[in-house]
Amino acid sequence: MLTRRNLHESADRLRRMTIMQTQMEAQNTFLPPIEKPKGLLMKLVYAMTRRQFGKVLTPIKVFSARLPLAFGQFYGKISSLDRKLLLPPESVMLIREQIAQINVCLFCIDIGRYFTIKQSMNQAKFDALSQYRTSSLFSDAERATLDYVTELTRNKSVEPETFSLLARYYSERQICEIVWLVASEHFYNMTNVALNIHSDSFCDIGKMASRTS
Repeated sequence: MLTRRNLHESADRLRRMTIMQTQMEAQNTFLPPIEKPKGLLMKLVYAMTRRQFGKVLTPIKVFSARLPLAFGQFYGKISSLDRKLLLPPESVMLIREQIAQINVCLFCIDIGRYFTIKQSMNQAKFDALSQYRTSSLFSDAERATLDYVTELTRNKSVEPETFSLLARYYSERQICEIVWLVASEHFYNMTNVALNIHSDSFCDIGKMASRTS
């Protein structure tokens, strides 16, 4: 039996799919990528990311290359702070992927899945993320987490009942970590959405690498 929540989720998924299709049809970023940066340090950044990923990330060429280096270093700071989190890595990526999907950040969705493949996380769980409330792959704690981050991302507010359910499963430190993930993922998402930065197809690269390893 379909509930009002089920209908809302179905309509929301359809909306996100429509937006994603539209963005994929308009592949050009709003600002042209800078293929040859001028500064020596930025050239080094290009070389390092090319060595790590096989190419320079589009957000670096479109966004970071136009700003002083300290702005780009902030991206790296977020990643280094994530390593201090107590939450399990899979929970971290589930949260980031859910927020990126709601915000329709094609780049973040793609590179997030790339990292989950690289770290050998349960891909069936990430495939079923849109059905987390009903899928047996998710624990009650994960459902409470995803309810919380979904409500916060969509509504920019959280009902007391949603927070109370989250608090049953997590410490105050872990709750603050979840809030950090929501806030920092929005930084990633809005940077890319604002400049029409789309997928770099790293997920496909990760799948090919996993088949050959």
